[in-house]
Amino acid sequence: QVQLLESGGGLVQAGGSLRLSCAASGGTFTSGGMGWFRQAPGKERDFVAAISWRQRTYYADSVKGRFTISRDNAKNAVYLQMNSLKSEDTAVYYCAVTSTGVIISKHLFDYAYWGQGTQVTVSS
Repeated sequence: QVQLLESGGGLVQAGGSLRLSCAASGGTFTSGGMGWFRQAPGKERDFVAAISWRQRTYYADSVKGRFTISRDNAKNAVYLQMNSLKSEDTAVYYCAVTSTGVIISKHLFDYAYWGQGTQVTVSS
């Protein structure tokens, strides 16, 4: 059974940085995409960033230039470096792995496996 475990969330001041990590286990992700989504209280879960096995990346417009997604295929891990954080970045952040055959995606419905989430709070 595939399991995803996020870490690295916390409380940070506006303008600060955090690095989220997500380790996947229980499966093989040879050609799968990995991604990060976030959900603020009372809002829908939104796309943040995605990366393919070959390191192609997508970003939401709201995080371009501030966040960087990366992955270590040997470790089945994905990371999200978040810089210049803003109060509107406050949310629970989830990592996810795409369904078989999906190389990279911005859409929730293309993701088959999800982590439990990690809270990121940015104080202004």
